[in-house]
Amino acid sequence: MPQFPSEQLLTFATVLSEGTLDAAAQLLHITPSAVSQRLKALEQSAGQVLLQRSNPARATTAGEVVLRLARQIAQLEADAGRELGLGADAAQLAVPIVVNADSLAVWFLQALARVPGDLNVTFELHRDDEQHSTSLLRSGTVMAAVTATPEPVQGCRVESLGVMRYRAVAAPGYMERWFPEFPDGLEKSTLNAAPTVDFDRKDTYQWAFVQSWPGDDRASAPERKGPRHYVPASQDFGDAIRLGLGWGLIPEVQCGPDIAEGRLIELAPERPFDVPLYWQRWKTASRVLDVLSDTVREVSAQYLTRPVPSS
Repeated sequence: MPQFPSEQLLTFATVLSEGTLDAAAQLLHITPSAVSQRLKALEQSAGQVLLQRSNPARATTAGEVVLRLARQIAQLEADAGRELGLGADAAQLAVPIVVNADSLAVWFLQALARVPGDLNVTFELHRDDEQHSTSLLRSGTVMAAVTATPEPVQGCRVESLGVMRYRAVAAPGYMERWFPEFPDGLEKSTLNAAPTVDFDRKDTYQWAFVQSWPGDDRASAPERKGPRHYVPASQDFGDAIRLGLGWGLIPEVQCGPDIAEGRLIELAPERPFDVPLYWQRWKTASRVLDVLSDTVREVSAQYLTRPVPSS
């Protein structure tokens, strides 16, 4: 088993977080040459190329393994400093987390706000679709994730948080134009042909809702046909729907008041769209991750419904 000096691991992780050798050198208060030398020594110990010298720098497949190790060691060092009562002298731990946009907008920031300040921790949030977020766990980029994936990533533990419930909605003016006979006459083919709002090109929820509509899939909705708008921000996504650009799925907690007051019309009140969410985190023993997990669990319970069993 090769030995990786902590200063080399720290340098490697810093290059990847900062993007360039020069930026890492500035943060570490060493010269770019010293950064380069540490990286070469680390790669020699690993016997493999760990870093793609691109702009920004990227980890190779082998580098992802070393990055995960580097961040786990940094986490353990920071936890040890707190347990030893070093206080301000303890290393500050930066916790990278990947979260889907709707959780970030609805409840996740409230969980972070409940983490005690004496933990001396900062958060680096990555936003990604909940169907794809586990890739950042595998690469070692993040320590924890809100995800729709129930299968635990290697080296992680997983627990169910509950279900984010969405409602298919549209603005009254949009309904008059595209679905004039509503609530009658709304068929799968009609829904498929009307303009929709998608979060981004990873967003498959609107299409999944169309496919779930009663009817012959082959005859009425073999493929997506209607125009699609892409609005990659949770609040702006909802505003686009409220302004009539298209219909779309909005978390119930965000659109409930609009439905009640008539600013939005629900296409199918009897057909909510439910997305199970899970919390995945490193198995590494850590008070920071334990406390963070507790607050995530507590706050999510206030906004998510119908917890599902963990795998």
